[in-house]
Amino acid sequence: MTGRTVRLAHVLSTVLTAGTLLATAACAQEGGRETGASRVSASPAAARQQTESPTDSPTDSPSGSPTGTLSESGAETALITAADIEDDWKQVKDTEAENWHDGLLIGKVDVSDFLSARTDAADCRRLMDSLFGDDLLGRPSGANALRGFTEDDSRLLYQVAAYDRTDVQDSLDWLGKLPQKCDRFTMTENGEQRTVQVTESDLPSVGDAREGVQVSVRGPVDGTDATLTLDVAAVRVGDNAITVTAGGLDGDKHDSVESAVRLGTQRLQDVLAGKSPAASPSQFD
Repeated sequence: MTGRTVRLAHVLSTVLTAGTLLATAACAQEGGRETGASRVSASPAAARQQTESPTDSPTDSPSGSPTGTLSESGAETALITAADIEDDWKQVKDTEAENWHDGLLIGKVDVSDFLSARTDAADCRRLMDSLFGDDLLGRPSGANALRGFTEDDSRLLYQVAAYDRTDVQDSLDWLGKLPQKCDRFTMTENGEQRTVQVTESDLPSVGDAREGVQVSVRGPVDGTDATLTLDVAAVRVGDNAITVTAGGLDGDKHDSVESAVRLGTQRLQDVLAGKSPAASPSQFD
């Protein structure tokens, strides 16, 4: 292991207040998800569904995807496992995944980088904030479950949640415009400048709607220049959606995100249709 790898590995374990990468926040609650034994949080409306089955009265969306009400247990069942994603990912404790945050995502966006200065800068600021807060599609309106995985210096966070359909589709439309609106810009934090690039990312044709982007952030980490690369994907299935954020210092994890999107969408559709998802895929396409 090189000296640079040792320093960066040390960075991963330090606190966010030191301005480091992928620090673990100490808050007991973040983004509407409770830490502790439970892996799922829900709105008051979703809480009233706790005694219902995961697929009460399923209906069909215009595209044919089942859109039954997603309960807490259904969201939990729809989560992927390590067998559903390529490479050597290891599942972590839910309380650990709930508190993941990437320090390089923090900073003040330079408005001068944009033609439509304040409007586009606000969209890019929203992107960075939502990546840091793990609420890419906004706050869920119903059941919400997440699971985290690690592989060397990379992390993958997977979420299944129920939303208001109009809100979640608006968020997907917003996400799809970011490669044009944001493209390349700079952020500044504690006098240090970071360069951010947002590009379009292809996803499998699954679900009712989908969008993907890749976000690269380059800047100093503990005196060493480093690049954080995140592959980000979101897929809507009726009023529900899955979101995947994966990456780290090792570069992009697009293949793993594609696997998670393809197999995760099928798991969610199975749950909504009253079926039991397959325990693990037989093979990767």
